[in-house]
Amino acid sequence: MKSKSVSPERSALLTLQRATHATLHLITTELVDLDLTASEINALANLADGTGRTVSQLGAAVGARPTTLTSVLDRLERRGHITRGTRAGDRRSVLIELTESGHATAVLIKQTLNDLERRALDGLPGEAVAGFYAVLDALTGEGR
Repeated sequence: MKSKSVSPERSALLTLQRATHATLHLITTELVDLDLTASEINALANLADGTGRTVSQLGAAVGARPTTLTSVLDRLERRGHITRGTRAGDRRSVLIELTESGHATAVLIKQTLNDLERRALDGLPGEAVAGFYAVLDALTGEGR
C-alpha cells in the first residue's frame, strides 16, 4: 500500500527532528550521573556490542564525520572508556575498542536506551511500532 503524499501541514522530518531533540534531552537526563555528552553516549552505545570499529565505521554508525568524532574519542579515551589501536593487517586504520569501564558504561547506556524505548512504545499496537521502524528504515536507507 502506497502512503499518502507528504502533508504540507505536518512534516514528518521536522517531527522526527523534534522527537530526536526531546529524546536526547531525556537520555542525557536519565544518564546525568555519567557526566557524558549526547555524542559520547551515542558513541558508547554503538560500541556496546563489544565489537571494535574503525573511526570511519563508528562515524557512520553515529552519524558523524571522522574529524568531528575525534574530539568525542579524545574525551572518551581520557576518561578511560576506550582505547585506540591499530587493526590487524592494516596499520593505517585506527581501531576503537571499549575498555572494561567503557564496556560497563556502554551496557548501562544500552539498558537505559532499551528502558526508554520500551516506555515510549509500550501500549502502541504492534502494527504502529512496525510502521515506525519501517519509516525509520526508509529514512536511513536500510529498508532498500
